[in-house]
Amino acid sequence: MKSGGATSIAGTGRPLAAGAPGASWLARLIVVAAVLVAAATAIYLGMDETFGWDARVNCAAVDAHIAGLDPYVIKNLKDAKYSYPYLPVTLDAFRPLCAGGVLVTHYKAIYLVLAILCALALPGLGKSRRSFRDTALRIIFVLGGFVGLEWILATGNFAILSGLLTSVALALLLRPARCKGQGTKSLPLQFAGAALLGLLTSFKLVYCPILAALYLLPVRRSRKLMLIAVAAGAFALPVLISAVFYANLFPSWLSAISGQIPGQHSPGDDVNPSLLFLALTLADHLGLVGSKLVVVLLYGFAAVALVIAPFVVSVWRMVAARRPADARSALKWFDRWLIEHPVPAMRLVVLAMYALYLCAPRVKEYAFFDVALYAAILVVDLPAIGLAVVLTIAVGLPALASITGYVFIDGFDQLGIALVCFWIMLRAQSQAPGQVVRAAGIEPAQLLRAEGFSTPVGG
Repeated sequence: MKSGGATSIAGTGRPLAAGAPGASWLARLIVVAAVLVAAATAIYLGMDETFGWDARVNCAAVDAHIAGLDPYVIKNLKDAKYSYPYLPVTLDAFRPLCAGGVLVTHYKAIYLVLAILCALALPGLGKSRRSFRDTALRIIFVLGGFVGLEWILATGNFAILSGLLTSVALALLLRPARCKGQGTKSLPLQFAGAALLGLLTSFKLVYCPILAALYLLPVRRSRKLMLIAVAAGAFALPVLISAVFYANLFPSWLSAISGQIPGQHSPGDDVNPSLLFLALTLADHLGLVGSKLVVVLLYGFAAVALVIAPFVVSVWRMVAARRPADARSALKWFDRWLIEHPVPAMRLVVLAMYALYLCAPRVKEYAFFDVALYAAILVVDLPAIGLAVVLTIAVGLPALASITGYVFIDGFDQLGIALVCFWIMLRAQSQAPGQVVRAAGIEPAQLLRAEGFSTPVGG
């Protein structure tokens, strides 16, 4: 009976329910993880004030811009050793945040509150209400997952702002269907979410491929393409504004990010735990680091073998097994499958964003905060064993390492843990039951009609 119950629970993709065998140990594990995260966060909140250099650099750049100086030249930034990496338009966007020096002085407490807001803003896939357990898990994962927030607290990076807006964008894009015809009513909100996500990718240009994940949304193809177009337009808009209205600063920005300003730090020179840097490290060991072609091939192989291929194979197995023999267009059938399975489709959207984020050529230590946001959406639906493993390796062990003084830097600890968690979540998704998932009581035929699909007789 116990094994049958465990199978049933694993099949639903949900952890053990309260009162089920094993629920107590899982609850204790969650409490232990919460305690470790709280202790690690408290340590980072009490760090020396010499930390938080990114917040000081960003606000120093705003001050230099106000004073009429070039903010991309480090010597124009007060007490700064690092260059300002963001588009010129952000200098005015950040001006209210840096006014009065409040953010620089109290950034750690402000960032902690913003992180909690990130967790609360994250959507619950296919749910109109969330449980206390799900909320607690999301907060634990956002604060402690992959020690991303700890790096933000250490550096004072503005990634916390993009993280909050990412949570809002996902909440707008992944709204569960609550009533017949909701597909039309949610259109403005989804477009707002797509536009916001596009704007955020212009904040860190290398993450723009995640916009392609919008194609997996459970809506008709024409709307998906429109959403991608809106997101792409929003991505390009800040670049165009910077090029047109900040013509005097745009060349300096290009020079700064490409390392063409002599004698100063360039963002491209940073060591980071990405797949590209993994390829560079491997090429160096092989004595081929001077060959760009070899590095690119190794980078592409790592991205495909570790991330893209497992994702594509998993999706293919989920969809192809249920494709009718007389289905002529594989893409049309895939679009229909997504609409018939809205909750799994929304999970695939988040998994795809997670995957594409990990494939980015530049993933700094604090950027794993965004990875933790995607994982926090998915972790609440993991089976008990999967949840226990993910909590242990992604939250518990990194938090314990931080408490004992071990620093996640100059290595691939974060990347390795994030990859393992991705594989676990992908496996849990592919093993979900094959039946149609009904979105908050809507029958699949109703949802298809709401999205403009005709339902065949007998289908």
